[in-house]
Amino acid sequence: MLSSTHYWYDRKLMISALLLAAIGMIMVTSSSLHYAENSVNGSTNYFVIRHMIYLILASVIAGVILMVPIVKWQKYSGYLLVLGLVFLILVLFAGKTINGSRRWMALGPITFQVSEVLKLIVVVYLAGYLVRRTDELQTQIKGFVKPLFVLALITALLLLQPDFGASVVILTTALAMLFLGGARLWQFIGLTLAVTGILAIIAVSQPYRLERLTTFMDPWSDPFGSGYQLTQSLIAFGRGSIWGQGLGNSLQKLSYLPEAHTDFIFAVLAEELGLIGVLGVLGLFFIVFQRAMNIGRRALLQQRPYAAYLAYGIGFWLTFQALINMGVTSGILPTKGLTLPFISYGGNSLIICSIAIAILLRIDYEGHLVNQRLLRIEDCEEPINDFATKGDKS
Repeated sequence: MLSSTHYWYDRKLMISALLLAAIGMIMVTSSSLHYAENSVNGSTNYFVIRHMIYLILASVIAGVILMVPIVKWQKYSGYLLVLGLVFLILVLFAGKTINGSRRWMALGPITFQVSEVLKLIVVVYLAGYLVRRTDELQTQIKGFVKPLFVLALITALLLLQPDFGASVVILTTALAMLFLGGARLWQFIGLTLAVTGILAIIAVSQPYRLERLTTFMDPWSDPFGSGYQLTQSLIAFGRGSIWGQGLGNSLQKLSYLPEAHTDFIFAVLAEELGLIGVLGVLGLFFIVFQRAMNIGRRALLQQRPYAAYLAYGIGFWLTFQALINMGVTSGILPTKGLTLPFISYGGNSLIICSIAIAILLRIDYEGHLVNQRLLRIEDCEEPINDFATKGDKS
């Protein structure tokens, strides 16, 4: 048994995630009431009730995922990747189109965004690849190149939806994982430059993406046209100042700022809670990142490489997506359609992010069991006898 000074799960990670979800519930309530009243048949609490249901559902699913051994994720990572690719293809033909993008699949009464699921699937799969191909990755160029073909296919399918934001998050997370997996520095730098160049070409290849880029450079040149959303977001940040206007007192959410309860909810948070609120949210995401890295490091020291890479990947993914969303709303980055994890309205993102946190907590839990000799290391991971002889596996 664990002594009274130990805990089954990482308390700092759990509390930080719960605080982010609580802030999300508060901000969705504050930012959506006016919009719902004027657009959903006068039902003021439409988004509030739905988000509360998503929170309950996410909590239940996370509780179930918490009971799934990490070895199961490793064992079925390849099947999950195939399933994800199948859905990426299906959504292009049978998906639901919203705001000009075909990103949603409907399975009966359930509608889910395929790209949100793919973020988790790619991390789960790539962690397995890094374990199987550690020696090859560190000594041969082909070990570095092979996963790039899978990433290229996923990126191409995402861009057909189109979903440029998810492509950036997935590629960046994958690069970070490959680097931590032992890729040579020159390979990492070369690929980073190549990916950056390709993404830049893609960004200017479509008129609407090019317009977003030019608007980002000078949103005030067309404040009532292409720069409208960003200028309204910047006004919200300016009004927030240090202490904010007070919870519920945002003016920009009153039909001035589009997507106030989804992609640009951070601007409303900045207006109502000010710099103090912004720093608080940044601090919580930093704790999530730090705890994920710490959980991964401990797993690596316990000779549990799959769990370690999985923890690293989840930490990079959640933090990087949060930073992109914050950068977009504050005018640091060009506009992309990415939610702020745990805070933006939306069931898909909330459920997938909750699953990711549950996996991190499970990794930490198994680490405690190993330390207390209640679980053998060989029961935590699939046996990999000799990396060099695994040439028939991809």
